[in-house]
Amino acid sequence: MAATIVGRVNATVMIVEDDAAVRTAVGDYLRAAGYTVTAVADGGRARDELAGQTPDVVVLDRMLPIVGGDVLCGEIRKNSPQVMVIMLTALDSVAQRISGLERGADDYLVKPFSMRELQLRIETLLRRGQKSPLVPMEIGPFRIDPARRIAFLNNATIPLTTREYELLLFFARHPEEVFTRDDILREVWGWTFGEASTVTVHVRRLREKIEPEPRYPRYLLTEWGAGYRFTVAGGAGRASGAGRAGGSAR
Repeated sequence: MAATIVGRVNATVMIVEDDAAVRTAVGDYLRAAGYTVTAVADGGRARDELAGQTPDVVVLDRMLPIVGGDVLCGEIRKNSPQVMVIMLTALDSVAQRISGLERGADDYLVKPFSMRELQLRIETLLRRGQKSPLVPMEIGPFRIDPARRIAFLNNATIPLTTREYELLLFFARHPEEVFTRDDILREVWGWTFGEASTVTVHVRRLREKIEPEPRYPRYLLTEWGAGYRFTVAGGAGRASGAGRAGGSAR
């Protein structure tokens, strides 16, 4: 992965956008801000480019010719989970945003968007990827290696996206504490405001990767009316009220 120095030439961004005017404008703006930029017009070309390079961030339009943005995002998540994806969409509805996040996007922007806002979203993703202390940690069956940005469960690697890794690391550093979705948006995403369903989607995705039975979580629990709590005390899984509540959370 290329070195990520926020706002400097060493950070690499791939823009995948079929609208030539938008693609050119975004590319010129980010190059002027100091990023190394690759810009392509369709999902097929992006797929080819990604076979030979690993950018830090992919700015990905959802509606693309040849290979759609949703499909491409899924391939990025499977092949290069460390790459951060900001999805662009013209569909301004909560359901559409949730759908994009469920495909594996780390962030989203609704068109039309401010170039400055896009830059800030990129900087936030890169900055949060840099800030974690590099001291390995173990908690219950989990082991996290911040130097390599890898997490293990019972010595097996967990295939996490960048945002899922940051979410797990945050919870692991604060076991047994309850955090609201707004708390998590602020601490993990760096947002002072935003769509709380973003957290719900990522918690669901993280549970699918760390829980024996995601519907009945034993590690990442829902505290109804309060937020989420991470525990390695064993949880109670299917048998307990806490497990059932966590399983029905959105």
